[in-house]
Amino acid sequence: MSIPFPLPDGSILARRDEILAGLAPLLPSEALITTEDERRAFETDAFTAYRRVPLAVALPTTTEEVSAVLRYCHEQGVKVVARGAGTSLSGGAIPQTDAIVLGLSKLNRILDVNFPNRTARVQAGVTNLSITESVSAEGFFYAPDPSSQLACTIGGNIGMNSGGAHCLKYGVTTNNVLGVRMVQMDGTILDLGGEAMDAPGYDLLGVMVGSEGQLGIITEAVVRILPMAEDARPVLFGFDTSEEAGACVAAIIGAGIIPVAMEFMDKEAIAICEAFAKAGYPLDVGAMLIIEVEGSGVEMDAQLAKIIDIAKQHNVRVVRESKSAMETAAIWKGRKSAFGATGRLADYICMDGTVPTGQLSYVLKRTGEICAAAGHRVANVFHAGDGNMHPLIMFDVNDPKSAASAEHIGLELLKLCVDAGGCLTGEHGVGIEKRDLMRYQFTEDDLRQQMRVRAVFDPQWLLNPAKVFPLDGRE
Repeated sequence: MSIPFPLPDGSILARRDEILAGLAPLLPSEALITTEDERRAFETDAFTAYRRVPLAVALPTTTEEVSAVLRYCHEQGVKVVARGAGTSLSGGAIPQTDAIVLGLSKLNRILDVNFPNRTARVQAGVTNLSITESVSAEGFFYAPDPSSQLACTIGGNIGMNSGGAHCLKYGVTTNNVLGVRMVQMDGTILDLGGEAMDAPGYDLLGVMVGSEGQLGIITEAVVRILPMAEDARPVLFGFDTSEEAGACVAAIIGAGIIPVAMEFMDKEAIAICEAFAKAGYPLDVGAMLIIEVEGSGVEMDAQLAKIIDIAKQHNVRVVRESKSAMETAAIWKGRKSAFGATGRLADYICMDGTVPTGQLSYVLKRTGEICAAAGHRVANVFHAGDGNMHPLIMFDVNDPKSAASAEHIGLELLKLCVDAGGCLTGEHGVGIEKRDLMRYQFTEDDLRQQMRVRAVFDPQWLLNPAKVFPLDGRE
């Protein structure tokens, strides 16, 4: 694989023992990982094509410990890469050999839940799903639900502005975070936003969400919790072709109908997920939509009637409503298991481009043509309602030619998304994966403005370096 890493700073490597000696008093003894075997566990994330063993790993338990570590690294000129659960699909948590990994897994407590205010204050290492589990008994939930929600953490969700199946109606992470406590590279602790619905002054919270750990390290967040709907009902819609399914999605959104979720699977993805989850997916269709509506029985019936009418106009062949909680769980288990189920069959690269819903049919058609011409299988499974596409390009990791070909196709598909009026990423972030495509979407002036903002927070570029921006672009 061809993505370059910068050369490590030899002076930092030469001072490793001195640097570790300075870090040791700042943390409990078990919270500083220094042996090579233990450090190797942190060499990559879910973007496993690239690996670098870090200089050391720090596992703080408080905001104050995070501050002390960052202050020391700032003084010593040592790079720092924040890490949550390591589920990043764009290489956002991959370290460098001259960098400290600052893991937030021990900051894993839900600090407060305010039901009258509909908020929860949580530490950055809390998993996405555990927030809903902690408030569900009172009839509340946390809306963003990435497929990795069982493992991924709130700090990482904020860094990448993660989404999920149910974000069509409720929004992505930025729409559900009201405040953060963050630590700047020099150790300064800042509180942005809070429990109020809005905050005065510049929208620095909006700058932090999606900043990929380059402006500061989140240690706590205030998130919005919402009342659960009265009921919810997913429905499977089967079509002969991906193009018909894509056109149906555009027509539903164009009609002003906003289901709680609208997920797409092509024939390859349907077969893979059904073999794994036994969810009852139709295997004789070319593409499938999972459309979920919620509310009272009357509300759901009325919305579904409109959706079914539009689907019939696009030659829908299968309409199958969930009849029980068990069926609903199976339907979503299949969708949420798509990445893991594909991994049982082959290595794959998962892309994350976003396109206008009106371009879905065209982009799906071109995706199939591009992958077929290169001899690669592709499974398309994605958030159709907001056009956030996730083609899974399969390859053989033991075959360098196959791996290079898959990487090339992935980059071509991202360019296709930009050319169709979309963007490089919807929820996975830029990380390493899309770094060198930033010039395809942005002008040099655009990139300079973004880099100037970054430099305000971290003038030495020590936080999560070699990510997001082209290596030759730093001023």
